[in-house]
Amino acid sequence: MQQAGSTIEARTSDSAPGEIWPFTVTLATPAIGAYVSDIDLRQPLDEPTYLALRRALIRYKVLFFRDQDITPAQHVALGQRFGKLEVHPVIAHHPDHPELVVFDKSDKKRGRENIYHSDVSWREVPSMGSILRCAECPPTGGDTIWVNMALAYENLPAEVKARLEGLIAVHDLMPLFGSMLPPEQRITVRAQNPAVTHPVVRTHPESGEKLLFVNEAFTTHFSNYAEIAGYRFGFDLKLAEMDLLQYLFRQAAAPEYQVRLKWEPHTIAFWDNRATQHYAVQDYYPAVRRMMRATIIGERPV
Repeated sequence: MQQAGSTIEARTSDSAPGEIWPFTVTLATPAIGAYVSDIDLRQPLDEPTYLALRRALIRYKVLFFRDQDITPAQHVALGQRFGKLEVHPVIAHHPDHPELVVFDKSDKKRGRENIYHSDVSWREVPSMGSILRCAECPPTGGDTIWVNMALAYENLPAEVKARLEGLIAVHDLMPLFGSMLPPEQRITVRAQNPAVTHPVVRTHPESGEKLLFVNEAFTTHFSNYAEIAGYRFGFDLKLAEMDLLQYLFRQAAAPEYQVRLKWEPHTIAFWDNRATQHYAVQDYYPAVRRMMRATIIGERPV
């Protein structure tokens, strides 16, 4: 499906001259995102289509598919084609498919995903990617924004990049998810999911890009800021650390790095969690918005 004002790449890829892709790609923005058409995700992906989709994902960072009326079982199978799927410890699951989390929002349950984040960055081995399908969309609103975190890092001032060398950040699920749990479950989830550390700047394992890998949902602080920055006074150190972290968080809010999707029923978004952050706009309450997501396990960030 061609979007107004976009550029069609047809069935070729300028990243590999002469390569023919078994689907059509339509750019969403110059910075990030592409619409993929002439593909039926109800069918198992053959090897050439799988490899081409993986290359497209790495290049565009988020892929959008319209009119894909797939079943939950087909959704799981699509995700498993790209790797092992995780089971989320907090968010509700599909009754027949624990690998599918269900975001079921209505006048009885307001959405709360309106914060820039990378899915499950709080895991020791975070996500490679997520596949989200709209089962029931609000008549208006409920868009999702994705951010190119390679561009966010690339455009940082040189002096900021120098300050980030060797910095390690702490990621934790409890500040966001702990409030959703009763006290007894909170203790169990905490024990099973301790806070973890990841480099502030990670290297994409497939593209080699440098990526800014902190997010305001799950990153709590730097684990080695005093070691890197040097110590003067305690208050001076902590304020400087907080200022730097907040500055890095704000990079995701730059429109120049973003793409915004207006959902329609049976639309699917497939994004690279290593290279992006996203934000679900909560402007549709009290309308119904029902989504299902499969999340593919990735690799330890380096």
